[in-house]
Amino acid sequence: MKLGARIFKTGLAVTLALYAAMWLGFETPAFAALAAFFAVQPSVHKSFVLIGNQIQANLMSAVLAIVFVLAFGNEPFVIGVVVMLVIAILLKFNKESIIPLAVVTAVIIMGSPADNFIHFASNRFLLIMLGVFAAFIVNMIFLPPKHENLLYHRVVDTNDEIIQWIRLLTRNEADYSTLKKDLNRLRESIVKLENLFLLYKEERNYLKKNEYSRLRKVVVFRQMIVASKKAMGILKSLDKNEHNLHHMPEEIQEIIQTQLDYLTNYHERIMLKYMGKVKVNPTDELHDEVGVGKRQLTDMFLNFYDNKEIDRNEWIHFFPVIALIIEYSEELEHLDLLVDGFFNFHKTENEVEITERDL
Repeated sequence: MKLGARIFKTGLAVTLALYAAMWLGFETPAFAALAAFFAVQPSVHKSFVLIGNQIQANLMSAVLAIVFVLAFGNEPFVIGVVVMLVIAILLKFNKESIIPLAVVTAVIIMGSPADNFIHFASNRFLLIMLGVFAAFIVNMIFLPPKHENLLYHRVVDTNDEIIQWIRLLTRNEADYSTLKKDLNRLRESIVKLENLFLLYKEERNYLKKNEYSRLRKVVVFRQMIVASKKAMGILKSLDKNEHNLHHMPEEIQEIIQTQLDYLTNYHERIMLKYMGKVKVNPTDELHDEVGVGKRQLTDMFLNFYDNKEIDRNEWIHFFPVIALIIEYSEELEHLDLLVDGFFNFHKTENEVEITERDL
């Protein structure tokens, strides 16, 4: 989720919780706002799953708080013991994500109990749950996240940068000081892509028809990221073996440059196809070029290795680049088949929700 959208969503949830608490006549609406702040989630599915856990955890915290206050009072030591119990119980059941809100519930209830403590505790518990539901409503209705759109554009942005550097390296035109900086940033981009993919994967369409289509998209996006990681592997390997590459015979350099040009063009074309800018099932010309290039790379390796026309130690150090290029071509072919299959089967269900880039 973009930082601006997350801030806006949190602010909207807090505002809704405050207005709801004031409208219902609660004396301390700020507690509902605090609960809403902790309950905002980055995806609809996370919000939907966690609301049940939050209800159970908050109820458990409230019961513990009430029992301990009635039995031992509300001294700081007693509050600390309840907090430790809440944390220990939630850790035992692998509910780490809801610990902060459960602790807040216990502390708020035990903070300053009134004479009619049961009524006071119930009031505070209802305020907390009001905030939780306000955050849930904001997630479900007002601002459903567009993970598909965001994920697609981030994959494209990452691919574009990787492809640009691959083309510069094969032409011996790269500025290596800038490349080193960009490599670190691109590694972080790949990690962020995988995290965003997990959020998209966790989403659910509760209509069976739409959920089947979404699951097919999950498979396509997983392969998009696999292809991006293969391209990243080629970039890192070219950077590492740049000296060896440009000391290879010109014939080898030309074949590698040509094959990588075919593959990167193929990659860009597949991404455009998913967005609907390229026809499904394109002509076989590009696919044939990729296949021919893969055979040329294999034949070239065997020919030069057998005839000893270049130093074998130098060639063996460079061979991982050849292997990565072949793997990249195979992953792209698989991605192409998945995209074509997505659009060719169940056409009425397979709607791609990609718009031009969100600003």
